[in-house]
Amino acid sequence: MSRKPPPRRSLPQLSKQTSPQGRWEGKAKPDWLARAIARAGVLPQDEAQAAIEAGRVTVNGRVVKQHLAPVPPGATVRVDGAPLPTEAPTRVLAFHKPAELLTSTVGQHRVGTVYEVLLPQLPPDLARFTWHAVGRLDRGTTGLLLFTNDEKLLAHVTSPDTRLPKRYVATVFSEADEEKVEPLRQGMTLEEGDRLRPAQVQLRDAHTVEVTVTEGRNHQVKRMLGAVGLPVRALHREAVGGVRLDVAEGTFRLLTDAEVSEGLGYPPKG
Repeated sequence: MSRKPPPRRSLPQLSKQTSPQGRWEGKAKPDWLARAIARAGVLPQDEAQAAIEAGRVTVNGRVVKQHLAPVPPGATVRVDGAPLPTEAPTRVLAFHKPAELLTSTVGQHRVGTVYEVLLPQLPPDLARFTWHAVGRLDRGTTGLLLFTNDEKLLAHVTSPDTRLPKRYVATVFSEADEEKVEPLRQGMTLEEGDRLRPAQVQLRDAHTVEVTVTEGRNHQVKRMLGAVGLPVRALHREAVGGVRLDVAEGTFRLLTDAEVSEGLGYPPKG
């Protein structure tokens, strides 16, 4: 005679916020403590870590000394008794990138980075933020490189769906003419199979071509010009959206709220 299987036991319902391992399982993932402090613009991340380890930081009233501790959404974080701002103001820097610098936080083979040039210049009220390069410029490319503390602005500006124009000036080896650059205006497919949107192209002289694109593909302008027989000798970015480069090489300035909202199409916070 067969035995009936035992009734199935229902598993205990886990909280939507925590798993048995204590990890946050809700839709909004927690930030880790040191980065949350840096994102709020209270302290740079390395100083935030030191403050945490020194016992100067509390989460919901309890001292936390682990800088990688998760901060659940809605938690009250205090540094030296002062509450963390719920939302940091949007800040954007316009930096004039020199040649031979990497758009990276880490140098390679004795090649410096844009951060090594930019960060030491920042006054205390800007140095407390964590800065993200808005897109990239190749090592040899010069010109306008934006930085922001707002990751939503970073996503907005770099998204191909935003179609924010970026204007470059290329110095080319071969002699340029209207016939050669016309395929760029029509939209073209590169040998690698990338289909590119039509670009705005102006000839400034026989060896200087102005190209405005609304995408940000890897080495895009160099690849476009190379495909029409105009290999690039030097490349310089003059503008992103309505923001034009107007500072000396290696220096920066803070954009106004109007430049951020009108020039980049992004309403700033704070």
